[in-house]
Amino acid sequence: MAPVLAAAMGALLVGGCSVEVRDPAAPQPVASTPGFATPTITPGHDAAAVAAQDLPFAAGGSLAPGTPVGIGDGLKEAPGWKAVAGSVAAEARYEKEDGCLVAARVRTSQAALVRGDDRESTVALFEYLDPSILPGYLNTETLRWGADPAGPGRTVEVLALEQAAQPAGRATAVLARLFGTAGSSVYISLACPDAAALAGARADVARFLPVIPPSA
Repeated sequence: MAPVLAAAMGALLVGGCSVEVRDPAAPQPVASTPGFATPTITPGHDAAAVAAQDLPFAAGGSLAPGTPVGIGDGLKEAPGWKAVAGSVAAEARYEKEDGCLVAARVRTSQAALVRGDDRESTVALFEYLDPSILPGYLNTETLRWGADPAGPGRTVEVLALEQAAQPAGRATAVLARLFGTAGSSVYISLACPDAAALAGARADVARFLPVIPPSA
């Protein structure tokens, strides 16, 4: 792992796992609690059709303008996991019995970071959090799209930044996406004792922390 990337991961992971995703357009960002977004009526928009399809970066424009996405909270009931007391609005924190930590956050009012498409906007989000992060450090991955575990396995593309465990350090990863049309972002950070534990935690996040489409 290049020293500059290790430094970038250190900047993104605050207090072992949490990160402050600030709105660059406002000193005090508006918080958004995990879960379903508040329904709104968008004439001519078929939210159910959007939720029934995968959401690659190129399809971000199919979301309703200004209606934020959410993040589920099923990780608190997953085997070996528990919600951490003291979690704050807009950020849910979880701990696994093997020592892994996860923090999940939703932010609204992200218009200042919007670029040509959601992938470019997500790169801008990472660069805003730490200018030393280069696009080449980021890999495209997917999370579950939709809250129904019995439904079709829809996915949403995100960008991931990962660092292998350093001597006396922790293996870490960050998964994020900025939804330009929806004007919101999701951000999940993980920190584990080693690479094997991180791989298990990432599998649990993919299964139990779905990105929730706007319901209207």
